[in-house]
Amino acid sequence: METFVNVPEGSHFPLQNLPYGVFERPDDGERHVGVAIGDSVLDLAVLHERGLFEHDALRDERPFDRPSLNAFMSLGRPVWQAVRERVTRLLRADEPALRNDEALRNHALLARDDVTMLLPAEIGDYTDFYSSKEHATNVGTMFRGEENALKPNWTWLPVGYHGRASSVVASGTDVRRPCGQQRPDDNAPPVFGPTKLLDFELEMGFFTGPGNALGESIAVEDAEEHIFGMVIVNDWSARDIQGWEYVPLGPFLGKSFATTVSPWVVPMAALEPFRTGGPEPDHEPLEYLKESGSHAFDIHLETAIQTEVMNAPHTVCRSNFRYLYWSMEQQLAHHTVNGCNVRPGDLLASGTISGPTPDSYGSLLELTWRGAEPLDLPGDAGERTFLEDGDRVVMTAWAEGDDHRVGFGEATGRVLPAR
Repeated sequence: METFVNVPEGSHFPLQNLPYGVFERPDDGERHVGVAIGDSVLDLAVLHERGLFEHDALRDERPFDRPSLNAFMSLGRPVWQAVRERVTRLLRADEPALRNDEALRNHALLARDDVTMLLPAEIGDYTDFYSSKEHATNVGTMFRGEENALKPNWTWLPVGYHGRASSVVASGTDVRRPCGQQRPDDNAPPVFGPTKLLDFELEMGFFTGPGNALGESIAVEDAEEHIFGMVIVNDWSARDIQGWEYVPLGPFLGKSFATTVSPWVVPMAALEPFRTGGPEPDHEPLEYLKESGSHAFDIHLETAIQTEVMNAPHTVCRSNFRYLYWSMEQQLAHHTVNGCNVRPGDLLASGTISGPTPDSYGSLLELTWRGAEPLDLPGDAGERTFLEDGDRVVMTAWAEGDDHRVGFGEATGRVLPAR
């Protein structure tokens, strides 16, 4: 497929992608839903106003003239597919409707550098899973030894916890170093202060669509109907605060201070060509978690760090989404099997995605093995065990086609000093 819009070589946003995001127009400050194409943003609200969407559901709704994707997410997979097909057609080189209408084109197509990207959804609830076996094994080994690395429930259910939706922020938002209780000396009382062990966590997440009613559940074979699309997630972690607080109820202040997401939501239809098999399960799961076919995706992931003295980010981790033991469908089925309702715009994240080799570990906790093996950074940047003030973390992800990439852009954040 070819488009009349210029798409630079290596762009994350070719015609095969068309991710959705929410942006602020530079001319009037209006907030609309758009699609990324090359270095441009296509304003879907403008196209809707011109009557270029014909689906019945869109006649009664105005899902693009809004400051979030929630309304569009709620309409379900058939509408998502119809909109994707229409936008693809309008952007094709052999379609004159948008290409030849200069006034419409100038109003609807904006330079991506000229718009302000916003959080893509009004996130009602946020759940973080723990679905990478390599990550869980590494962390368990550090704290409990190899014999007890995985808890007995880990291979039977997707372990997760309920995070804090209010502190999910869009890429580019600075992150303040959090304060809390820590207990560095097991033989002394805890102390209060800024975290000394600030970490990133390389994750992916998905936004839910129509969802289920309270008291009902979503079957694993139906879960795809409720998965709108995916984003990069950096679920920042204060390891020392978390280590003291998490027994017996789990993460709290060590995680709730910030979670960064990339602004562009890549639809599952764009990722379909990259579907692949995941790891073989240790044993057959319970009936409600059984699934057939391939439910992983070959998505390359990278994390880089840029200190205040560096001119460019330095990659410290390369991983892949296909390493996850539990699939998104299994996560959603487990989340709702007790009758818990999910709603349009809820965010479910994978947990740290680590691979089988040390350079594929998705956190500094693992990359430096709890600080015992510092990372050397280039030039005069020195080394890192955990993040320092002024450090900027840059995460990116893409799936590689024969002659194009279906990418997610970046999820970035800079560490500010504690107050």
